[in-house]
Amino acid sequence: MNATQDRARYSALLLISAAGLLAGCQGDKTTAASAKGPGGRGEMAVPVTVAKAVQRDVPIQVEVIGSVEASEAVSLKPQISGQVMQAFFREGDFVKKGQLLITIDPRSLEAQLNQLQAQILRDRAGLAQAQANLERDKAQAANANTQLDRAKQLQAGGIISKEQYDQYSTTAASSAATINADLAAIENAKATIAASTAAAENQKVALGYTKMYAPISGRTGSLTIKPGNIVTANVTEMATINQIQPVFVSFALPEVNLSALRKNIGSKLPVSAVPEEGGAPQTGVLAFYENTVDPSTGTVRLKATFSNQERILWPGQFVRVTLKLGERTGAILIPSQAVQSGQDGTFVYIVKPDQKVDVRQVTATERLGDESVISSGITPGETVVTEGTLRLVAGARVQVREPGGGRPSGGGARGGGRRGAPGEGAPAGAPGPTGGSGPGPAGRAPTGGGPR
Repeated sequence: MNATQDRARYSALLLISAAGLLAGCQGDKTTAASAKGPGGRGEMAVPVTVAKAVQRDVPIQVEVIGSVEASEAVSLKPQISGQVMQAFFREGDFVKKGQLLITIDPRSLEAQLNQLQAQILRDRAGLAQAQANLERDKAQAANANTQLDRAKQLQAGGIISKEQYDQYSTTAASSAATINADLAAIENAKATIAASTAAAENQKVALGYTKMYAPISGRTGSLTIKPGNIVTANVTEMATINQIQPVFVSFALPEVNLSALRKNIGSKLPVSAVPEEGGAPQTGVLAFYENTVDPSTGTVRLKATFSNQERILWPGQFVRVTLKLGERTGAILIPSQAVQSGQDGTFVYIVKPDQKVDVRQVTATERLGDESVISSGITPGETVVTEGTLRLVAGARVQVREPGGGRPSGGGARGGGRRGAPGEGAPAGAPGPTGGSGPGPAGRAPTGGGPR
């Protein structure tokens, strides 16, 4: 009886040991399969979107914020004082140079002009009278000189006394002085006429100021003084006119761009401007840049001219300005979203032929739209990761997917439905890849190493 019990106990121990070994083997196989993933491809692959580094000629340009300025701006101020009679434009109208805009009451000035013109006529009459007096006095002086010559002869013959001769001499001298006085009166009359004429001309100019014309073509602003109000000469601002065809765009560049600007002196560098609210770029040319660098900001002020035929740009508006300084040949470009920032600077993830990624330090010099120019770290044709970088580390395996969330392609575990998807085990009791039940009794996967 004892021998029989010993044999039964020994057989039970053997069965228990065999079951434990079997469970251990099953656990090792499950662990290995889990590490490799479905299909036995090794570690789990990260889905990413990629792009190729390309090489092409690109423009050398800078992008800054600028502001629009009217090419000409005029403030309408009256040059005479008076009452505003009428306005011949509406606020916000586009007016042309020489167009009548405002009239001021001219009646007082017209009366003063008539008075000056009457004074000129009076002065001209005085001049004519002075000239007539001169002719009369010349005749009298000629007669006095004739009598004086005769008196000389008579006095020499002793016919008349010396006293009588002196009387003839005095008369002749007085006639000569009268002629000189007449000449001075004539000059004075001429000067008076000239002064009156100048005053009349000045009054005509002042009378012309009663009609205000547009000095430039452009768009009017608010009419601050309405008809009926009194304005003061050279003080009251009535309206403004801004010329917006063409316009200037003013912006500043760092002084490091000064050498490139000097190289292009005389050439019309292309400039584009886009309003802050968006829209089609407006094209213009660089007009000039300042002759000094602002020491407080280290920038140079520039102005570009835009024809603004469609009146897109508006004075005072902020715009995004792009100035083309030249062209760089053979530049390497990648999507800007591929460039990452780290403690050691900027880097990208390079996809190697074995579908693993490598971290590559790069130097990005500038951005051109959605692309960045890379000066070092990448060669043309290399593949960089543009999306999915958050889950990447050096040496990680990747799956290349189409942009926009398409189905993965390339290396890594095969895509497809949920069955056999990487990193996802089948639900308990679900059919395995071959259509049968999972391992273990009743189709359940083993849960431990050996019987409970």
